[in-house]
Amino acid sequence: MLVEHLELIEAIGLNLFFLFIFGFIGLSIYDVMNRNDVPRMGKVVVYFVLFLGCAGFIAKGIIQFIWESQGVG
Repeated sequence: MLVEHLELIEAIGLNLFFLFIFGFIGLSIYDVMNRNDVPRMGKVVVYFVLFLGCAGFIAKGIIQFIWESQGVG
């Protein structure tokens, strides 16, 4: 049973790892910006860039899922 689903378990684990890493990076950035009194516009730009990184991984996952379901990859 475990050997049959090893690839799925690895994919889920990797996605959870990325979720944890992005969350940890977000909390670290939040702490650094609050300690240094960063202006509101600077915070918006930093969080937007962090969001774009997360959105890239999400888009990659969706594209990969679609391609694999159609037999492309």
